[in-house]
Amino acid sequence: MAQKITLALIKQVRNDTGAGMMAVKSALTEAEGDVQKAKDILREKGVAAAGKREGRKAQEGLVAYRVVEENGKKAGYALELNSETDFVAETPQFREYGDKIIDAVVKAKATTKEEILAAPTDDGTVADSITAAGALFKEHVKLGAFARIEGEVIDVYAHKKSADFPPSTVAMIATDAKGADIAHDVTLQISAMSPSWLSEDDVPQEVIDHETEVESNKFREQGKPEKIIPNIVKGAIKAFYKDHVLLDQEFVKDPHKTVGQLFKEAGATAEAMLRIEVGKLAEQEQDAAESEE
Repeated sequence: MAQKITLALIKQVRNDTGAGMMAVKSALTEAEGDVQKAKDILREKGVAAAGKREGRKAQEGLVAYRVVEENGKKAGYALELNSETDFVAETPQFREYGDKIIDAVVKAKATTKEEILAAPTDDGTVADSITAAGALFKEHVKLGAFARIEGEVIDVYAHKKSADFPPSTVAMIATDAKGADIAHDVTLQISAMSPSWLSEDDVPQEVIDHETEVESNKFREQGKPEKIIPNIVKGAIKAFYKDHVLLDQEFVKDPHKTVGQLFKEAGATAEAMLRIEVGKLAEQEQDAAESEE
C-alpha cells in the first residue's frame, strides 16, 4: 500500500540526499512513498549526489543578464551562475539553466538572494533548478553574485573569454535620457577598470575608516610627523577613490578627464552601475576569510 507523501517525508529525504523539493516529491511519488526506494531513484538520476558536492569550489560559470521595462523605467538584472569547470560553463545546457534562472528572477522581480532562490521555475524553484543542474553536470553548481539597477536608460556590455563561451563579465550603467550617447563607453570603462562604487557617497564609511587606518599606520611606520599625517592620508583616500569609484576614474578613452567630467559635459546623470565577473565574489570571500584568520 502506497504511503502518504507528507511534508515531513519530503523533508526527511531532502535532508538525507540534498536534493531539491520537486525532485524529492517526484521520486517519492514514483516510489509510492517508500523512502529508501525514493533515495535509490534519486541516486540513479544523480540528483542525490548534487547535495554532497557543495563543499567543492565552483568558481567558473557564466553571467546571465536581462534589461526589461518595469514601472515606466528600465531595470537591469545580472547574476552569476557558477560551475566547477569551464567545460561545463560553455555547454548549451548550462547556458539554458542560466537563461531559465534569470528569466525567473525577472518575472519574480527578485532583489535578494532569498527571493531569487524561491522564484518559481519549471523545476519548482530556482534553488531546485540549481540542484538539477548539479545533478545533470555532476558538478557543484551555485548562485554567485547578483545585482539589479534601474534608470531611464540602461546600457550593457557583456564580455566573453572567447566566442564559444557565455559572458564572463557583465557591466551595466543606468543614466537619465541625456546619458544615452555616452552610456556604452561608460559600460566599457566599468568592464575594463572594475570600479566598486558609482560615486564617493556610495563608499561605505567602514571602508573609508579602514583605508584611513591602514594609510595612517603606513605613514607612521615611515616616520612621518604625526601632525602632517591627516593631510597625507587625505591624498591617499583621494587616490583610493580614483581607483575604485567610477565617477573619479580617468576616462579610458580620454585620460585628461574623469568619468564624472564626461557626464558633466553631456549634462547627464549617472544613476546606478553594476559589474559582475565570474569568480570575483568567490575571490573576495576567500580574501575576507583569510584576513580574519
